[in-house]
Amino acid sequence: HLSASYMIADCPTTVHGLQSIFQEQEMTETVHDTEGHGYLATFIGKNGRLVILRVTAQGLLTIDLQCCEGDDIVQVENLLNTLEEKLRSLLHGNIKRVKRLPALTRGAAVDRYWPTADGRLVEYDIDRVVYDEDSAYQNIKIMHSQQFGNILILNGDVNLAESDLPYTQAIMGRGQENYAGKEVLILGGGDGGILAEAVKLNVYIDQMVIDGCRTHMRKACGSVLDNLKGECYQVLVEDCVPVLKKYVEEGKTFDYVINDLTAVPISTAPEEDSTWEFLQLILDLSIKVLRPTGKYFTQGNSANLTETLALYEEQLGRLSCPVDFSKEVVCVPSYMELWVFYTVWKK
Repeated sequence: HLSASYMIADCPTTVHGLQSIFQEQEMTETVHDTEGHGYLATFIGKNGRLVILRVTAQGLLTIDLQCCEGDDIVQVENLLNTLEEKLRSLLHGNIKRVKRLPALTRGAAVDRYWPTADGRLVEYDIDRVVYDEDSAYQNIKIMHSQQFGNILILNGDVNLAESDLPYTQAIMGRGQENYAGKEVLILGGGDGGILAEAVKLNVYIDQMVIDGCRTHMRKACGSVLDNLKGECYQVLVEDCVPVLKKYVEEGKTFDYVINDLTAVPISTAPEEDSTWEFLQLILDLSIKVLRPTGKYFTQGNSANLTETLALYEEQLGRLSCPVDFSKEVVCVPSYMELWVFYTVWKK
C-alpha cells in the first residue's frame, strides 16, 4: 500500500503521469465512475497483479497493489519504488507526505493478524498453529510466536502467551500477597498460569482449554494441569455461577478470589450487552464469598479504553456491599498494549 497526502495538485496530470508506468507494465486500465468524488481506476496485469488507484477530493492519493503467491517480489518492490519516485516528482512542491505500508498477507495457512482490544491490527511473528479445536463453548487456538512462545487465543482474542508472566503476577497482586495457607478461588484460568503460581485453589474452566494448555503451554502452567487434583488444589470443570451460588448459600468464604474469566466488555452500553450482566453477577457473587479481610483480583481491559474502564468502576459502586478498589497498569508482552488490573476489597 502506498499513499500520498498533498495540498493542491493537478489531478489529471498526476493520474496521467502514473498511468504511463502501468502502461509500461502492460496493465489494463478500467476507470470507475465516482459521481464526482475524486478519481478511481483499477489496473490488471497478466501476472495477476491488481492495482487500485484512488484520488480523493480531500487530497489523498492511494495506490493498493495486490499480487499472488509466487509473484516476483523484486519486480513488485521495483514497481512500488518507481511509483513512489514518480509521485514525489509529480507532486514536488505540494506534497506533504508519502507513506508506504508493509504488505498484508491474505489467506495464508497461518493467520498472523490479530486485533488489540482498542481496535488496532497487530501482525505477530506467528509461524505455526500447534492446536486448533472447537469446544462446546469456544474456539481454542494455540499458535507459536518466535518472540512470545506459544499463545492461547480464544474466539479470536489473545489470552495469554508463555512470555506473559507479568499478566499472572499482576492478577495475583504483584508479589505483595502471601498465599501460604490461604484459600484461593480462581474463576477461569484454564491456561494454568495462575494455578501454577498459587497454593490452595478451586478453579472452574473449559476442559478443552486444559487439554490444549497441558500439552502446549507448559512454560506457563508447568505440570499443575497434569492432574485435576493435587495436595493443595482442586480443578473443577463446571459452570462457575451455580457453584458460586452454592458457596453463598453454604456461607463458604475465601481469602482471595481471582477472576480470570473475561476482560471488561468493550461495549459502553450495559443494557445492550449481556456480558456486562454476567460480569455484574460474577462480581456480586465473588464479593459475597470473600472474607472481610479478603481481596478480589481481576483484569480490566486496555488502558486506552477509558470509557469502558470508567463504566466498570461505576459497577463496583453498585454491588450488594460497599467496596474500595485500586488499579494498576501493566505491560503484557503478547498483548502489545498496556493492560489495567483491579484489586477490590470490602469497606
